[in-house]
This record gives sequence, C-alpha cells and structure tokens, in this order.
Amino acid sequence: MGMTENLLSAGQLIITGLIFLAILINAVRGINWSEFRRDQALQHSFYGAAVVLGFVWQLRAGISPGLSIHVFGITLITLMMGWRLAVLAGLLALAITVITGREPLIAFAANGLVTVMVPALVSYGIMLWERKRDFRNFFAYIFFCGFFGAGISVAVAGVVMCLMLWSAGVYTFGELVHEYLRYLPLFMVPEGFVNGAFVTGLMVFHPDRLTTLDQRRYR
Repeated sequence: MGMTENLLSAGQLIITGLIFLAILINAVRGINWSEFRRDQALQHSFYGAAVVLGFVWQLRAGISPGLSIHVFGITLITLMMGWRLAVLAGLLALAITVITGREPLIAFAANGLVTVMVPALVSYGIMLWERKRDFRNFFAYIFFCGFFGAGISVAVAGVVMCLMLWSAGVYTFGELVHEYLRYLPLFMVPEGFVNGAFVTGLMVFHPDRLTTLDQRRYR
C-alpha cells in the first residue's frame, strides 16, 4: 500500500493530516522517555525495527496507483514495544521510503495513517482483547495476537485505504473489488505468517523483547 501524488484531494490530505497529528501527539506524550533512554535493549529494538522496515518496504508489488502490496510487519513491532513506539518506529521507516523516493512527501500523513497507525492500533486492540479474555495457554498469544492480529490489521488497513481512494473518486467500488479487495484474504496469509513466525521465535528465545507479553499468565 502506498498513496502516490495527486490521488487524494486537498480536503482529504488535510483531514488525514489532522488525524495523523492527533494520533502522533498522543503517542509521543504517552511514551515514558526516561525509561526509553535507560533501556538500551529497547532502543536497539526500536531503531533496528525502523531500519529493517524501511528497507523491507522497498519491496512491493502492484500495478494500479495506490494499490501496491507489501509486508507491513507492524504487528510484530507493536507486540514488541507497544503501539506508541511502534508508530514512531514505523514513521521512521516510512521516512526512509520517502528519502529513497518510494513514497511522496506530500502523502506522508496519509501513508503513515494507513500503513503504520491503523495496523498498530488494531494489533494493540487485539492484544488487549486477548489479555482481557485471560487465556492461560501461551498459544493464544501467538495465534490471536501474532498470526490473526497481523492478518486482521492488514485487512483493516486495506479497507481504510480503499475507502479513501473510493471517496476521492480515484476508483469506483467495482474497480477496488476487482483489483484489490477480492485479493485481500490472500494478503492476510503471508502477513500473518511472517509476523506470527517472528512472534513465536521471540516468545521462545527472547520473551523479554515482547513487552506486551505477560509471562505470569502462562506459568
């Protein structure tokens, strides 16, 4: 996914920009920066995730403008650091794609909203749901938060993107169904597998890197 230039109207850019700023301000204000400065492992995860995502997002497929496909990886980052740091890491990665010319600067807020913020918030919401259900089997965290959470987050992001393009008059609803929406379940599978596999590996070998994981529930 990636909004190119001249796809959204000026009004949509303003609205998405305001939503983007509201979420960004909430994220920045909610981070414990003193703890972040003290935790070198968290810093390494944060900057490492931004760099890796920035280069992974260079690889994408798609023919029609605004309907490109790539692995998000935001669910994994959200489970590792929480949604606030995941948003900032994702935006740093998006900045890399802007610097390399893969994304236009004018659509930074729209792309940040669709590619970073929506998946992060959906993934975090699913994690909170899993925590509220109080499952005692650690496979629940892996499957619900990792595999299914990633698939659902990319589906929601894809629907939001299609609604933006449809409301802008770029594509008709039929064109979006034909060129993107009918393939959306196929995009969910690799997204779920990649994120779920990494979550599983971290849970087995480095569970301390998953800050959203309450290990006491599974003992």
